[in-house]
Amino acid sequence: MAETVTIARPYAEALYRLAIQGKTLKEWSSTLEALAAVAGDASMREAIANPKFTHSNIEQVFFGVLGEQLDEHGKNLVRLLLENGRLAVLPVIAEQFEKLKAEQSGELDAEIDSAFPLTDEQVKEMVGLLEKRFGRKVMAQVKVDPELIGGVKINAGDVVIDASVRGQLHNMAFALKR
Repeated sequence: MAETVTIARPYAEALYRLAIQGKTLKEWSSTLEALAAVAGDASMREAIANPKFTHSNIEQVFFGVLGEQLDEHGKNLVRLLLENGRLAVLPVIAEQFEKLKAEQSGELDAEIDSAFPLTDEQVKEMVGLLEKRFGRKVMAQVKVDPELIGGVKINAGDVVIDASVRGQLHNMAFALKR
């Protein structure tokens, strides 16, 4: 995954600069979302990886699926990624683009996984603590993950806070193996 992010980041940064210069941030965001959805489809991933399909075949499918939704800039991006063998990383490029957009707006996306459903008050308290820690507005997405056994696991940017029972058991098992 780290390698994919390393490949995708320069494309996302270039697209972000292009979007800022052209004042087309919203348009690029929706274009990348659509492209990522097509590239992320299981059938499309198989076609991209299949050497029997030519660049022209894959390009036609992409353009056919997206139709009028794709402008000339979007088509050029698909052609460039095809040419460089990077079309499969489109979902990660879109993800990195959105991260750049959020960073520039002062927002931070956080994923809060909890072993049990959290009340709105608990979520609000956690978001407040995260905003205080990171000094930015936090946009939290909360999910229930019973495999955590108890507690929460928070992914905020590059930071992972694992306060789950499962995580503590894993750490204890690791320490005992030493």
